Amino acid sequence: IPHRIEAYDISNIQGVDSVGSMVVFENGIAKHSDYRRFKINTVKGANDYDSLKEILTRRFKHGLDEIKRIQEKDLKLSAGKFCVFPDMILMDGGKGQINIALGVLANFGINIPVCGMVKDDNHKTRGLIYNNIELTIKANSNLMRFITRIQDEVHRFAITYHRSLRNKRVLHSILDDIPNVGNHRRKELLKKFGSIENIRSAALDELIKTPSIDSRTAQSIVDYFKNQKRL
Repeated sequence: IPHRIEAYDISNIQGVDSVGSMVVFENGIAKHSDYRRFKINTVKGANDYDSLKEILTRRFKHGLDEIKRIQEKDLKLSAGKFCVFPDMILMDGGKGQINIALGVLANFGINIPVCGMVKDDNHKTRGLIYNNIELTIKANSNLMRFITRIQDEVHRFAITYHRSLRNKRVLHSILDDIPNVGNHRRKELLKKFGSIENIRSAALDELIKTPSIDSRTAQSIVDYFKNQKRL
């Protein structure tokens, strides 16, 4: 098993709140401190290939920039977030995803082996593709269990980030409709109560105790949710 493995995945729902994830395994163990997540900035709609190209480009550009700064003694190795490169890259997908990764690496002049983690018709990990060849791996082997663990982990990390962005967007859209609640007050409400349901059920005096929430704003919040119940 290569010393350091990085795996990548994309998550979105019909192109909304599209994100990418990078998980790292060193010596067969997940290294959570090196996990990275990416909010897709340049791709519109559901385009996993272009999204993968964006996050891989950002990851290795940051890495090369950090290596240059380390060489110039402008950055300590321990402070770098992307300067350690993997011995192998695993893509959640097949030949298309592999080719995207190889193209990005070629543009930077980087040579790292890339494999694709493919799934069967039941969406379970089936094996690896390398150099356009699907490698035969025994279903119950330790290697297959390891690959499955990586694939499940990179998918979980991407989904978790996607859901957090989606939930924040929904929360913000609701609070934006409440009179007298601007960006600062919205953050204070979410910081104290944690969810729309908790804000909805909060008493007037609880709301007033929230930093930056005066009695007029608190009453606006109470009135807003009362009116919502009538709709």
